[in-house]
Amino acid sequence: MKSIHIRKFGLAVGLTWALLYLGCMLVMITVGRDGTVLFFNSLLHGIDTAPIIRMDVPFYEFVIGLTQSFVLGWLVGACIAGIYNISLEAK
Repeated sequence: MKSIHIRKFGLAVGLTWALLYLGCMLVMITVGRDGTVLFFNSLLHGIDTAPIIRMDVPFYEFVIGLTQSFVLGWLVGACIAGIYNISLEAK
């Protein structure tokens, strides 16, 4: 079996997480508070997101959140690829 390239897989997952973060931002900008609460309540059925939705996010927090999403996604992707590659060697 072929192994997964750890850095490339990490980059793919990191960019995917960053795109999801940007998608959340786009939802918040386009549909307002009520639409945002409705959207996330429908995704997280049974959890009321109204108390935790904050619409007045400063730009620097947006940039930090985007960066954190990418870095955490990269680390998760790299871990998944690394563990997969190790499991191939164990056979």
